[in-house]
Amino acid sequence: MKIEVPDLGAARPLSVVICARNEALNLREYLSVVLEQDYPVYEVVVVNDRSWDGTEEMLKDFGTRYKHLKIVNIADGEKFIAGKKFAVTMGIKAAQYEWLVFTDADCMPASANWLKGMQQPADEQTEFILGYSPYLKRRGILNALIRFETFFTAVNYLSFALKGMPYMGVGRNMAYKKAVFFKNKGFAAHMHIPSGDDDLFVNANAGKHNTQIRIHKDTQVWSEPNTSFGAYLKQKKRHFGAGKLYKGKHKFILSCQIVFQFLFYAFLIALMFFKPALYIALGIFALSIIIRCFIYPRLLKRLNYGGLSIWFPLLDILLFIFLVFNGIVSIFVKKVQWK
Repeated sequence: MKIEVPDLGAARPLSVVICARNEALNLREYLSVVLEQDYPVYEVVVVNDRSWDGTEEMLKDFGTRYKHLKIVNIADGEKFIAGKKFAVTMGIKAAQYEWLVFTDADCMPASANWLKGMQQPADEQTEFILGYSPYLKRRGILNALIRFETFFTAVNYLSFALKGMPYMGVGRNMAYKKAVFFKNKGFAAHMHIPSGDDDLFVNANAGKHNTQIRIHKDTQVWSEPNTSFGAYLKQKKRHFGAGKLYKGKHKFILSCQIVFQFLFYAFLIALMFFKPALYIALGIFALSIIIRCFIYPRLLKRLNYGGLSIWFPLLDILLFIFLVFNGIVSIFVKKVQWK
């Protein structure tokens, strides 16, 4: 595993792949930022996946102004396999360059140097780059919870990658070689589930020696967060389903994290029912907060969530409650889809 400063002198051609299903509003706002990157040779492949909101017409308009935009339209019909994985596969097949950079229609690169940071490294051994994609700040406790959960997830997958055990990436900001996709038969192993075009592909094919990470502020991609609890729950259910197909060692480690967190809060609650132990419970909780006060604020600031520093004790509890609730709901609600 390597974490390097990108070589801004190198600039091999690359293809950006974006899948869009009824994303006309987001494309109008964010696509131009992707198309106007400070990078010499690249194309942007946008896959219009059966949209009916005017996405196709909007992309045609963009195409008249940006010659490096390539549009792939997927028609609605029985012969097509519905879902984002099919759309991503069509985008990859249409891409003319070997190095592929992925993002979503509701995402905005943090700077014009995004592609310089996500470009193919000089080291040919590197086949994956895992980037970071924070969510935009909006009003409300749901937005704070979403951003804190994103922070927690990012710290997990980026730190594991640094230790030589990459287990996931986010499709809002990642890159890999086209040859890796076809050599490993794309998404064939998990085409039957709607999620996992990003994390399951990384989990199966990224390793200690072929993966780098990028967290520099210029290489980040900002994303629009869900604005309703229902939409957020639906998104996390998809992720929960993909996690069941992780490698055994990854599932074990991630499960241990959840179990230890559950036992921590369960132990605290149990102690609070016994009056003599109440102060012990409060002391343990206070100690855990003090310890994390030396860790979380610096990480939150580095990952562009500095404003959450004073709220993390409350958000940590809320996130735990949500994860337990999501796990229970995911057991009984099986059917999920992309859009």
